[in-house]
Amino acid sequence: MDFITQFPLSNNFDSILVVVDRFSKMAIFIPTYGTITALDLAQSFISHVFSYHGLPVSIVSDRLSLFVSSFWTQLCQQLKISRDLSTDFHPETDGQTKRVNQILEQYLWMYVSYHQDDWHTWLPLAEFAYNNAEHSSTKQSPFFTIYGINHSFDSIHISQNSPAGKVSTKFQSVQQVVKEELESAIRRFKKYADRNRAITPDFQPGDKVWLASKNIKTTRPTKKLSERWLGPFEALKKIGSHAYHLKVPQQWKSVHPVFHVSLLETMKHSTIPNRRKFPPPPVLVEEQEEWEVAQVLDSKLKRGNLWYLVGWKGFSEDPERATWEPASNLTNSPDLVKDFHSLYPDRPGPNTSRVEFMVLGGEKKL
Repeated sequence: MDFITQFPLSNNFDSILVVVDRFSKMAIFIPTYGTITALDLAQSFISHVFSYHGLPVSIVSDRLSLFVSSFWTQLCQQLKISRDLSTDFHPETDGQTKRVNQILEQYLWMYVSYHQDDWHTWLPLAEFAYNNAEHSSTKQSPFFTIYGINHSFDSIHISQNSPAGKVSTKFQSVQQVVKEELESAIRRFKKYADRNRAITPDFQPGDKVWLASKNIKTTRPTKKLSERWLGPFEALKKIGSHAYHLKVPQQWKSVHPVFHVSLLETMKHSTIPNRRKFPPPPVLVEEQEEWEVAQVLDSKLKRGNLWYLVGWKGFSEDPERATWEPASNLTNSPDLVKDFHSLYPDRPGPNTSRVEFMVLGGEKKL
């Protein structure tokens, strides 16, 4: 058992309780609060774990105050549940749950909104997809270990244009995301295990590479649900023996474009449905190229003028490709602007200026 904490509020939740079965590797993701008490923890355990799987023989956790509280200690003693607490010197005691946490965070950032305030709605899909994916140690899915069956969407044929079809497509996408994340976790483990004999990758000019985001500041609420990798970016040339000059977006004016090779990875094409990382063809408007707006992500006031952070059609799920645009550039997207302000009424909005009123579809003259 472990907690992932300090998430942006999502339906008043700000934490996730992660429970992983050591035998089957089955995982349970429970939305909760950073202020949870030992009594609340016990109730969550009863509602989400005991009611479906019965009492465990033992529970492995870290030394979080909740897990060493007198209430939790007495409860485990009464129920004859052995407690195994990891130590500061050997945190790998609960390493299995820590790895699941990393996969869950990586999955969530791909689907949450720009403001990261809907992550709790994605937990059921994440839990299902994780438990339906093959685990490296058992060579079968947790579902198969427990129930003797895997669930497949391959035989489901629903029109993708229908509401049911869109949900079905999303299920398949989530399933593939978790599958790829499990495979990626295995590769990362092997990479670190082989680090003493690893060969420094050699990129050629024109190669597409991913850039680790850990040193890049973004406008998103928390790094926990932000992109682990940005790009892909084109490698322009090698600098010295361990660095590369990348072609980064023009709006990254404060970012030096030379990065150490340890922050880079070769781009591998994803098999996740509907994921695109490269610019789509522009829409032609009156014989001029115009990029089509997919969604409005945020707003701000700049020198008294209203600006919107715009996600562009074809790569709206790539926040690093979003750009800040003056409100006057969104006159063809009034519905998207309205939708944004309906969801986030507290963000800066249109004032009495003619241009900004017209963006929202106004008709009267001011």
